[in-house]
Amino acid sequence: MARNIDIAIPDLSGKLAVVTGASDGIGFVIARRLAGAGAEVITPVRNPAKGEKAADRIRSLVPGARIATRALDLSSLDSVAALADQLVGEGRPIDILVNNAGVMTPPSQQVTKDGFELQFGTNHLGHYALTLGLLPLLREGKARVTHQTSIAARSGAINWGDLNWERSYDVRKAYSQSKIAVGLFARELDERSAAAGWGITSNLSHPGVSPTNLLAAQPGMGRPKDTGPVRAIRALSRMGILVGTVETAALPALLAATGPDAKGSEFYGPKGRSNLGGAPARRDLWPPLRSMDDARRLWEVSEGLVGVRFPA
Repeated sequence: MARNIDIAIPDLSGKLAVVTGASDGIGFVIARRLAGAGAEVITPVRNPAKGEKAADRIRSLVPGARIATRALDLSSLDSVAALADQLVGEGRPIDILVNNAGVMTPPSQQVTKDGFELQFGTNHLGHYALTLGLLPLLREGKARVTHQTSIAARSGAINWGDLNWERSYDVRKAYSQSKIAVGLFARELDERSAAAGWGITSNLSHPGVSPTNLLAAQPGMGRPKDTGPVRAIRALSRMGILVGTVETAALPALLAATGPDAKGSEFYGPKGRSNLGGAPARRDLWPPLRSMDDARRLWEVSEGLVGVRFPA
C-alpha cells in the first residue's frame, strides 16, 4: 500500500477547532494537521500531562501553532459539563469539532462514573453530551462536526433492550454498538440542524485499521500489555500490507472535517481493500448506520440518559 497518501487541507486561518482524543494516535495527527493549516486548536484531554506534552510536540512541528489543552474525561458527565460550560463562557464560536476519542474492548466489563457501560458511555454518550453542551458555539460558528466511527460498525446493532449490557455482556458487540451509536448520532444531528436551521453540518468518518493505542497496553483500563492484534497490525503497517499508518488513518476525518465539498450525513473512509487502508474517499453507509428511525430513537434515549444538564 502506498505510503505517500495525503490530501490538501484548505487554509483554516481564523477558525477554531476542537479535537477530542488528540494526545496521541489519530487525534494527534488531526490536531497537528489542523494547526498546520492555520486553525487555532483546542485539545480536551483526560491526562493533562500527556495532553500538554502532545501540544508541545505540535508546537515544535508546526512553528507558530496555536494550540491549548483543556480537561475532559468523556466517561464523566460532570467533566463533560464542566468543559462545555468553560468554553461557552469563553464565548468563542467553534468552526470545527472532531469527536475522535474512544475506548475499545476493555478486558473486563467496566462502567463510567455515571454507571454506563464504558464503551457506550465514553464513545457515544460522552460525545453526545459534549456536542449538545457546545451547541450554542457550534451554531454561532456554523460548524462542521465530524464523528469518528469504526469498522466495528459495519455489522451489529443497538442492543435496545439492554444498552448497558447488564444481563449478558459481550465486549465486542458492546464496542460495535458504541460505534454504531456514534454514526447514528452524526446523522440525526445533521437532520435536526437542517430542520431547525442551526447551520451545523454533521458527518462521519472511519479510519480503517492502523497501529494506534486502542488495543495497546492501557494499565488504567486493566490491560497490562499489548494485545496480539495490535502487534500484528503494527507489523502489517510497517510492511505496507493491507492496513494503514496512523498518518493515513487520520485522513478520512480530515477530509470530512475540512473538505470544501464534504456534506452533512456523508461517510468518509479508506477506499482500499475491505476499507482497511488506502486513500480517503466518500463511502456508502454501512447497513447499521442507515436507519433514521434508529437515529431518532437513539437521540431521544440518549437525551434521557444524559439528563437535563445537556438539553437538546
